[in-house]
Amino acid sequence: MNQPHLGLIVPPKAGEVPIDGPLLYGTRIRFSARGLGLGEISTRGYTEVIDSVIDKALELKEEGVGAISLMGTSLSFFRGAAFNRQLEVEMSRATGLPCTTMSNAIVEGLRGLGVKRVAVATAYIDEVNVQLRRYLEQSDFEPLAIEGLSISDVQQVGQVGTQVLVDLGRRVFEARPGADGILISCGGLVTLDAVRELESMLRVPVVSSSPAGFRDLVRKAGLDARSPGNGRLFD
Repeated sequence: MNQPHLGLIVPPKAGEVPIDGPLLYGTRIRFSARGLGLGEISTRGYTEVIDSVIDKALELKEEGVGAISLMGTSLSFFRGAAFNRQLEVEMSRATGLPCTTMSNAIVEGLRGLGVKRVAVATAYIDEVNVQLRRYLEQSDFEPLAIEGLSISDVQQVGQVGTQVLVDLGRRVFEARPGADGILISCGGLVTLDAVRELESMLRVPVVSSSPAGFRDLVRKAGLDARSPGNGRLFD
Protein backbone atom coordinates (compact mmCIF):
# COMPACT_ATOMS: atom_id res chain seq x y z
CA MET A 1 0.00 0.00 0.00
CA ASN A 2 1.35 3.41 -0.97
CA GLN A 3 2.11 5.85 1.83
CA PRO A 4 -0.32 8.80 1.68
CA HIS A 5 1.40 12.14 1.00
CA LEU A 6 -0.21 15.33 2.33
CA GLY A 7 0.80 18.98 2.05
CA LEU A 8 1.12 21.75 4.62
CA ILE A 9 1.44 25.50 4.14
CA VAL A 10 3.10 26.75 7.32
CA PRO A 11 3.87 30.28 8.58
CA PRO A 12 7.67 30.02 9.21
CA LYS A 13 9.93 30.60 6.22
CA ALA A 14 11.88 27.37 6.77
CA GLY A 15 8.84 25.33 5.80
CA GLU A 16 9.40 22.49 8.25
CA VAL A 17 6.73 19.92 9.10
CA PRO A 18 5.44 20.63 12.64
CA ILE A 19 6.36 17.93 15.14
CA ASP A 20 2.75 16.95 15.82
CA GLY A 21 2.38 15.23 12.45
CA PRO A 22 5.04 12.56 13.06
CA LEU A 23 4.02 12.25 16.72
CA LEU A 24 0.40 11.57 15.79
CA TYR A 25 0.82 9.45 12.68
CA GLY A 26 4.37 8.12 12.66
CA THR A 27 5.25 6.66 9.27
CA ARG A 28 1.62 6.03 8.29
CA ILE A 29 1.50 9.34 6.42
CA ARG A 30 4.15 11.45 4.73
CA PHE A 31 3.87 15.22 5.13
CA SER A 32 5.57 17.93 3.06
CA ALA A 33 5.55 21.63 3.94
CA ARG A 34 6.07 24.99 2.29
CA GLY A 35 6.79 28.12 4.37
CA LEU A 36 5.20 31.54 3.89
CA GLY A 37 7.90 33.55 5.66
CA LEU A 38 5.55 35.16 8.19
CA GLY A 39 7.42 38.02 9.84
CA GLU A 40 5.24 38.47 12.92
CA ILE A 41 2.05 37.12 14.43
CA SER A 42 -0.12 40.17 13.76
CA THR A 43 -2.49 41.60 11.17
CA ARG A 44 0.42 43.34 9.51
CA GLY A 45 2.35 40.08 9.28
CA TYR A 46 -0.62 38.14 7.89
CA THR A 47 -1.35 40.79 5.27
CA GLU A 48 2.22 40.59 3.97
CA VAL A 49 2.04 36.84 3.21
CA ILE A 50 -1.60 35.86 2.68
CA ASP A 51 -1.45 36.42 -1.09
CA SER A 52 1.29 33.77 -1.34
CA VAL A 53 -0.92 30.93 -0.13
CA ILE A 54 -2.11 29.85 -3.57
CA ASP A 55 1.44 29.79 -4.95
CA LYS A 56 2.56 27.55 -2.08
CA ALA A 57 -0.44 25.29 -2.65
CA LEU A 58 0.52 24.93 -6.30
CA GLU A 59 4.09 24.05 -5.32
CA LEU A 60 2.75 21.28 -3.09
CA LYS A 61 0.53 20.00 -5.88
CA GLU A 62 3.60 19.74 -8.11
CA GLU A 63 5.25 17.63 -5.39
CA GLY A 64 2.40 15.16 -5.66
CA VAL A 65 0.43 15.65 -2.43
CA GLY A 66 -3.14 14.42 -2.21
CA ALA A 67 -4.61 17.16 -0.01
CA ILE A 68 -3.43 20.49 1.43
CA SER A 69 -3.99 22.51 4.60
CA LEU A 70 -3.07 26.08 5.46
CA MET A 71 -1.60 25.30 8.87
CA GLY A 72 -1.85 28.72 10.45
CA THR A 73 -4.91 29.37 12.57
CA SER A 74 -4.75 33.15 12.75
CA LEU A 75 -3.65 33.37 9.10
CA SER A 76 -7.02 31.95 8.11
CA PHE A 77 -9.33 33.55 10.72
CA PHE A 78 -7.94 37.11 10.85
CA ARG A 79 -10.39 38.38 8.23
CA GLY A 80 -13.34 36.39 9.53
CA ALA A 81 -15.28 33.23 8.72
CA ALA A 82 -16.32 34.25 5.20
CA PHE A 83 -12.71 34.93 4.21
CA ASN A 84 -11.64 31.57 5.61
CA ARG A 85 -14.27 29.83 3.47
CA GLN A 86 -13.20 31.82 0.42
CA LEU A 87 -9.57 30.88 1.00
CA GLU A 88 -10.43 27.19 1.14
CA VAL A 89 -12.43 27.44 -2.08
CA GLU A 90 -9.64 29.29 -3.90
CA MET A 91 -7.01 26.78 -2.80
CA SER A 92 -9.17 23.90 -4.03
CA ARG A 93 -10.00 25.62 -7.31
CA ALA A 94 -6.35 26.39 -8.05
CA THR A 95 -5.03 22.93 -7.24
CA GLY A 96 -7.93 20.62 -7.96
CA LEU A 97 -7.23 18.97 -4.60
CA PRO A 98 -9.11 18.69 -1.30
CA CYS A 99 -8.00 21.73 0.74
CA THR A 100 -8.68 23.00 4.22
CA THR A 101 -7.37 25.41 6.87
CA MET A 102 -6.42 25.25 10.52
CA SER A 103 -9.36 27.51 11.31
CA ASN A 104 -11.65 24.84 9.86
CA ALA A 105 -9.80 22.31 11.99
CA ILE A 106 -10.47 23.97 15.33
CA VAL A 107 -14.15 24.47 14.49
CA GLU A 108 -14.59 20.85 13.40
CA GLY A 109 -12.72 19.65 16.47
CA LEU A 110 -14.85 21.64 18.88
CA ARG A 111 -18.08 20.62 17.18
CA GLY A 112 -17.06 16.98 17.09
CA LEU A 113 -16.51 17.00 20.84
CA GLY A 114 -19.78 18.79 21.58
CA VAL A 115 -18.15 22.02 22.76
CA LYS A 116 -20.31 25.13 22.41
CA ARG A 117 -19.18 27.35 25.28
CA VAL A 118 -15.41 27.49 25.12
CA ALA A 119 -12.54 28.81 27.24
CA VAL A 120 -9.78 30.06 24.95
CA ALA A 121 -6.02 30.10 25.60
CA THR A 122 -3.78 31.56 22.88
CA ALA A 123 -0.27 32.69 22.08
CA TYR A 124 -1.61 35.93 20.64
CA ILE A 125 -1.51 39.64 21.26
CA ASP A 126 -4.84 41.33 22.07
CA GLU A 127 -5.48 42.39 18.47
CA VAL A 128 -5.45 38.78 17.30
CA ASN A 129 -7.53 37.58 20.25
CA VAL A 130 -10.25 40.01 19.16
CA GLN A 131 -10.17 38.50 15.67
CA LEU A 132 -10.36 34.97 17.10
CA ARG A 133 -13.33 35.86 19.28
CA ARG A 134 -15.14 37.23 16.22
CA TYR A 135 -14.35 34.11 14.18
CA LEU A 136 -15.60 31.80 16.92
CA GLU A 137 -18.81 33.80 17.34
CA GLN A 138 -19.36 33.76 13.56
CA SER A 139 -18.95 29.98 13.75
CA ASP A 140 -21.69 29.71 16.44
CA PHE A 141 -19.49 29.25 19.51
CA GLU A 142 -19.64 31.20 22.74
CA PRO A 143 -16.13 32.15 23.88
CA LEU A 144 -16.43 32.69 27.63
CA ALA A 145 -12.90 33.79 28.49
CA ILE A 146 -9.94 34.41 26.23
CA GLU A 147 -6.36 35.12 27.26
CA GLY A 148 -3.15 35.17 25.26
CA LEU A 149 0.57 35.07 25.95
CA SER A 150 1.13 38.29 23.94
CA ILE A 151 3.66 36.68 21.60
CA SER A 152 4.21 38.14 18.14
CA ASP A 153 7.58 36.52 17.39
CA VAL A 154 7.13 33.51 15.10
CA GLN A 155 10.09 31.57 16.53
CA GLN A 156 9.34 32.33 20.19
CA VAL A 157 5.94 30.69 20.08
CA GLY A 158 7.48 27.26 19.56
CA GLN A 159 9.53 27.64 22.74
CA VAL A 160 6.57 27.95 25.12
CA GLY A 161 6.72 25.19 27.71
CA THR A 162 4.02 22.69 28.60
CA GLN A 163 3.54 24.03 32.13
CA VAL A 164 2.91 27.55 30.81
CA LEU A 165 0.19 26.17 28.56
CA VAL A 166 -1.35 24.07 31.32
CA ASP A 167 -1.45 27.06 33.66
CA LEU A 168 -2.98 29.27 30.97
CA GLY A 169 -5.57 26.67 30.02
CA ARG A 170 -6.61 26.18 33.62
CA ARG A 171 -6.78 29.93 34.17
CA VAL A 172 -9.13 30.59 31.26
CA PHE A 173 -11.27 27.58 32.16
CA GLU A 174 -11.70 28.82 35.73
CA ALA A 175 -12.13 32.49 34.76
CA ARG A 176 -15.81 32.02 33.93
CA PRO A 177 -17.85 28.97 34.91
CA GLY A 178 -19.72 26.90 32.35
CA ALA A 179 -17.21 26.12 29.61
CA ASP A 180 -17.78 22.81 27.80
CA GLY A 181 -14.13 22.63 26.79
CA ILE A 182 -10.90 24.47 26.07
CA LEU A 183 -9.35 25.74 22.85
CA ILE A 184 -5.59 26.33 22.64
CA SER A 185 -5.06 28.47 19.56
CA CYS A 186 -1.85 29.01 17.59
CA GLY A 187 -0.35 26.43 15.30
CA GLY A 188 3.18 27.18 16.47
CA LEU A 189 2.55 26.02 20.04
CA VAL A 190 3.67 22.49 20.93
CA THR A 191 0.66 21.24 22.86
CA LEU A 192 0.10 17.47 22.90
CA ASP A 193 1.41 17.04 26.45
CA ALA A 194 -0.60 20.04 27.67
CA VAL A 195 -3.77 18.69 26.06
CA ARG A 196 -3.42 15.36 27.84
CA GLU A 197 -2.68 17.03 31.18
CA LEU A 198 -5.55 19.52 30.97
CA GLU A 199 -8.07 16.85 29.97
CA SER A 200 -6.98 14.69 32.89
CA MET A 201 -7.03 17.60 35.34
CA LEU A 202 -10.23 19.38 34.32
CA ARG A 203 -12.25 16.50 32.83
CA VAL A 204 -13.24 18.46 29.72
CA PRO A 205 -12.14 18.10 26.09
CA VAL A 206 -9.28 20.23 24.79
CA VAL A 207 -8.80 21.15 21.14
CA SER A 208 -5.44 22.58 20.07
CA SER A 209 -4.55 24.14 16.73
CA SER A 210 -1.70 22.01 15.42
CA PRO A 211 -2.98 18.54 16.40
CA ALA A 212 -6.47 19.49 15.19
CA GLY A 213 -4.95 20.79 11.95
CA PHE A 214 -3.27 17.47 11.22
CA ARG A 215 -6.44 15.54 12.08
CA ASP A 216 -8.54 17.74 9.82
CA LEU A 217 -6.15 17.37 6.90
CA VAL A 218 -5.97 13.59 7.30
CA ARG A 219 -9.77 13.42 7.37
CA LYS A 220 -9.98 15.74 4.35
CA ALA A 221 -7.82 13.24 2.47
CA GLY A 222 -10.29 10.47 3.36
CA LEU A 223 -7.92 8.71 5.77
CA ASP A 224 -8.30 7.35 9.31
CA ALA A 225 -7.34 10.23 11.62
CA ARG A 226 -7.46 8.38 14.93
CA SER A 227 -4.39 8.36 17.14
CA PRO A 228 -5.30 6.94 20.56
CA GLY A 229 -3.58 8.36 23.60
CA ASN A 230 -3.36 11.90 22.22
CA GLY A 231 -6.51 13.35 23.73
CA ARG A 232 -10.24 12.92 23.23
CA LEU A 233 -10.13 14.35 19.70
CA PHE A 234 -8.05 11.38 18.54
CA ASP A 235 -9.76 8.50 20.35
